[in-house]
Amino acid sequence: MSTPLPYDPQRLAHCAGEIIVNVRELSELGWTPATSSNFSRRMDDQHIAITVSGRDKGRLTEADIMVVDLDGNPVATSNKSSAETLLHTQLYKRFAEIGCVLHTHSKVQTVASRLYSGQGHVHLEGYELLKAFSGNTTHEMSVELPVLPNSQDMHTLAAQVDCLLDRKEMWGYLIDGHGLYAWGKDMMEARRHLEAFEFLLGCELEIRRLQR
Repeated sequence: MSTPLPYDPQRLAHCAGEIIVNVRELSELGWTPATSSNFSRRMDDQHIAITVSGRDKGRLTEADIMVVDLDGNPVATSNKSSAETLLHTQLYKRFAEIGCVLHTHSKVQTVASRLYSGQGHVHLEGYELLKAFSGNTTHEMSVELPVLPNSQDMHTLAAQVDCLLDRKEMWGYLIDGHGLYAWGKDMMEARRHLEAFEFLLGCELEIRRLQR
């Protein structure tokens, strides 16, 4: 007799399907080159569906989605998730309302992370699209998108993110030379935040180019 799974397999199948469809679309945009990027979806209070490490995100199948607990430990699988799993689970542990975390490596995100790493943030102000971020109702405000130093020590990086979250509301952050993390209450909201940051960063880069 097999041991019952500690999570609902139908819920895993639903989350996996949602991740697969959306990530294929992001891959077609060129935001997940090689085997980069990682994506996750909350299943329940204790379990997260997340992409398996090293897989081509444009060709994901259900076998490429695994389950981890809120500490990032694999659940009922021998697969390995990304080394950056802690950056996903820290958000789920801290905010019960977060249901999806997306991490991409578009050229725009990566270039912007290098250009603004010295400042430690990208200042976004006056754009109509700032209303895309949950809770914002006007363009007459500003958002500081943090740019964190790249580190292979995920505990250090997670601690830096926690310090930022203690001080202000955030919808995402950049890692220098790396890419963008964005999140939301569900896949739709997380994608909206991700796409809004992509567009706004592209505007900032174009302004810099035109001002030369």
